[in-house]
Amino acid sequence: MSSESGAGTRPADLLARRPRRALGWGFFGSELSVLFRRRRTWAMLAALAAIPILIAVAIRVTDGGDGRGPAFLDRITQNGLFVGMTALVVSIPLFLPLTVGVVAGDSIAGEANTGTLRYLLVSPVGRIRLLVVKYAAAAVFCLAATLTVSLAGILIGIALFPVGPVTLLSGDSVSVGDSLVRSLLIAVYVTLGLLGLSAIGLFISTLTDAPVGAMAATVVISIVSQVLGQLSQTEWLHPWLFSYYWLDFADLLRQPIEWSSFGGNALLQLGYVAVFGALAYGRFASKDVLS
Repeated sequence: MSSESGAGTRPADLLARRPRRALGWGFFGSELSVLFRRRRTWAMLAALAAIPILIAVAIRVTDGGDGRGPAFLDRITQNGLFVGMTALVVSIPLFLPLTVGVVAGDSIAGEANTGTLRYLLVSPVGRIRLLVVKYAAAAVFCLAATLTVSLAGILIGIALFPVGPVTLLSGDSVSVGDSLVRSLLIAVYVTLGLLGLSAIGLFISTLTDAPVGAMAATVVISIVSQVLGQLSQTEWLHPWLFSYYWLDFADLLRQPIEWSSFGGNALLQLGYVAVFGALAYGRFASKDVLS
């Protein structure tokens, strides 16, 4: 009977099954596999992990220095759990946007540049599905990049400094377990803040077949947003900038937790994802894919 069922399978049936597999989770898993098998991806994650290590070693060697520097720096010698938070403060303005810009900017333009884009669309995958999967993979990388900084900071902090109950900005003390949960919430908060930039990078990636240009443009836009956010002359624009909430995760270090910044950050990024996702689809749907 097995031979008869095999012989009775028509080519049309096989073709009908292929789109369902391509449109399922398998395609998303394949995209993640390609992304995280690239040496470039691991090189960027390694560079991000080096940031908290350099901070911790510098503080250890200099016995804390003179107290000047980014937020939470003066607390590291008393509690190593603050290394991850300090590293995030250092990474948010440039290093995290740089890596996110590389991944998001390469999403569509990279496929076009290597000549694989038209084969993806012929599979058939569909343009909407391709955009969604590419963006979802970029979002996963945002989380991986943020967790890399945070976890590397926690581990090096435990190795080089004493660890104990954490004194919050509100003056309350919480256990090590509670502080680790808050560190995870901070990583999620920072990840949310990068989703708008990822959507912008995806849109730019649909405009060109040159991935380097899309990467550079995405990073430049992140820098421009932060510069505008520092100018008093553009204060009316600040709440609309995708970088507006980037450094407001300090509200998660209060007792009780202040969730207003978390909610505002999520709502703002959702707006950017909706707008630039629609622009990306509008451009990509009408694009004549030749490569």
